[in-house]
Amino acid sequence: MQTIFPLLRYKDTRGAIRWLCTAFGFVEVFAVPEAGQVVRHAQLRFGTNVIMLASVRPDDGITSPDELGISTQALCVYVVDVDAHFERARSAGAEIIDPPEDTDFGSREYHTRDLEGHVWVFGTYRPEGGGE
Repeated sequence: MQTIFPLLRYKDTRGAIRWLCTAFGFVEVFAVPEAGQVVRHAQLRFGTNVIMLASVRPDDGITSPDELGISTQALCVYVVDVDAHFERARSAGAEIIDPPEDTDFGSREYHTRDLEGHVWVFGTYRPEGGGE
C-alpha cells in the first residue's frame, strides 16, 4: 500500500500531464478544475502508485525545477522492462541524463528529466520493503 505521495509543481501542468502520460506511461486520474490554465490538484497513476501535480503558486514555496535552474530530488520508479521504457521516453523527447545501465547494486536503470526539469530514475531496483 502506497503511503508517500509525491507532489510536483509545473508551470504548464496540463502540458505536463499530457507529456508524462505519453513519455512515461502515466494515466490521468483527474484534474481540478477540469479545464483552464491553472490546475489546483491533479492525480496521475503509474501501476498501483499515484503522484500529485499542481500549477506553480507564488504563495506556497514549491516550484518547478525550471524556475530554480536545478532539481533538488529525483523520483525513482520501478519498471519491469527498463529498455522498453527508455525507448518510449526517448522517442517522446525526454532529456536523457544517463542511458540504461546495470548498477553495482543489482538494478538496471536510466535517468531522465521531464519537460520542466524534474529528475526521474526508472529501473528495476526495489528498496527493502518495496514489494508488491
